[in-house]
Amino acid sequence: MTQKRIICSIYRSKKKDEMYLYVDKTKALSLVPEALLKMFGKPEHRMDMLLTADKKFAKAKAEDILSNIDAQGYYLQMPPVREEYMLDLYRTPVNPTY
Repeated sequence: MTQKRIICSIYRSKKKDEMYLYVDKTKALSLVPEALLKMFGKPEHRMDMLLTADKKFAKAKAEDILSNIDAQGYYLQMPPVREEYMLDLYRTPVNPTY
């Protein structure tokens, strides 16, 4: 059964922009698999918060976060998928010709 509320610690990845790990504060990162931590990089603690099922998030449902933490010990928020043409905006210097 899914927990209704926990104190959640949120960690940011230094390797991947917009990637976050949500974990139960009392267990910290102890339940996160070593392979995931290696891919994630050194976790940077961002904040602790009371996480309830009715909490609003832009990129995830609080119920999904709680369910994953309950089932596997963590919730991994992946960065948004960027379209290939959008990546060119970051690689190509802008030289407007007027």
